[in-house]
Amino acid sequence: MDQLSSRTVAVFSRSFTLPGFDEALPAGEYDIETELSAPPDLLNPQAWKASVLVHLHPRKSHPGLTRSLTVSLADLDSARVKDKLSGKELSAFLFEEMLADPMVRLVMQSDGVSETQIRHLYSGLGISEPDGERHD
Repeated sequence: MDQLSSRTVAVFSRSFTLPGFDEALPAGEYDIETELSAPPDLLNPQAWKASVLVHLHPRKSHPGLTRSLTVSLADLDSARVKDKLSGKELSAFLFEEMLADPMVRLVMQSDGVSETQIRHLYSGLGISEPDGERHD
């Protein structure tokens, strides 16, 4: 049975790091290979976790040396999100995604809560009640 895999390219606009790898990787395009199913010789296929093979750029000191790194799909996704955010934390990205959700907007509207109040709350400054009273 052939191993099912997907090939794609990840583009990073800034240098980045991956957990378990002590080298900062330069910005640029990286070829990515993702296994879509557990390897056939794996003893416990249920314990298999998706991972990706990242083809690294050669070092300037060893231009002909090809290198690759196997990382979890979650770690690669986290690095890509951080790069997309230009240094913002993942929680800030998720917060912005939440505010962009139409269902969240409808709930905010029905509860009479503004985006400013939500941003104020999540910034750690608290939320101000429209009538000056707090309802706990």
